[in-house]
Amino acid sequence: MTDRKTLKLPDPSEATEAPALKKKGRGWEISEKRLDALHEQAREMRRHSSEAHKLLAERFAKADLGRHKFTRHMVIGSAIVDFGCHSLGMAIDIDEEGENEALAKRRDKSLNAVGIRVMRIRAQDIIENMDDVLARITAGMRMRIADKQEARREHHRNSRPKDRG
Repeated sequence: MTDRKTLKLPDPSEATEAPALKKKGRGWEISEKRLDALHEQAREMRRHSSEAHKLLAERFAKADLGRHKFTRHMVIGSAIVDFGCHSLGMAIDIDEEGENEALAKRRDKSLNAVGIRVMRIRAQDIIENMDDVLARITAGMRMRIADKQEARREHHRNSRPKDRG
């Protein structure tokens, strides 16, 4: 009988940089077949959400977030985040019991490399203390808005034509 090969991930603390992602097309050079599988997996995750996920989704649906919208089980590159806001470049990941911590850290590092800030929230915190969780999310949103505004100002400062004369 032959041994079954298993996928092994390197320790995230050993890797100095996240793998480079080339933003091309729909999914950063991910095959269409793989991308379709990711979207199908996200669909299944939406159908069979955890209790914490349902509670947070319900609060997001009721909240008036202005032009910002959090999408449930959003596919970003080759990752699926629990909630994602494209306009803010922000993702919320709910830490459930029994998740692979090394895989989560690697995914966070890859998302950070392309400008997506990941906020991790324990499922137990959502169930037990929703108001504190919402306050943390709101603070994170404000921070991302400030970051985006500062980046915009910096871009305008650097792109102005120099005075000639």
